[in-house]
Amino acid sequence: MTLAIAVALLTGVGTFLIVRGGAVRLILGFILLGHAANLIIIAAGGTFRREAPLVDGGAVLDTMADPLPQAFVLTAIVITFGVTVYLLSLVARTAKQASKVDSRDEASGEAHDD
Repeated sequence: MTLAIAVALLTGVGTFLIVRGGAVRLILGFILLGHAANLIIIAAGGTFRREAPLVDGGAVLDTMADPLPQAFVLTAIVITFGVTVYLLSLVARTAKQASKVDSRDEASGEAHDD
C-alpha cells in the first residue's frame, strides 16, 4: 500500500511539474516520473518477497526475489540519468544562445516590447 501511495505521489507531482512549463520544471517532472516508473517495475517483481534471488540450492522458490525487475530498474536508472543530462545540456545551450542574442540586441540598440 505504501508503494502505491509513493507511485501516485511521484506521478502526480511529476505530471504537475511537466504541465506547469519551464525548462527546470520539465526536467524535474521527468525525473519524478522516471522514479515512479522504477517503483512500478519493482512492485511488479513482488515486494513481499525479500530473500536473495541467487542462493545455494537450499532456497524455496516462492520466497526468492525476482531478479529480472531489479535488472530492468537498474537499466532504467541509467537511461533516466542519461536523458536528464541530455535535457540539462539542452537547457544550458538554449540559455547560452539566448544570452548571445540579447547581447547582440543591446549592442545594436534595438528595443523590445515584452
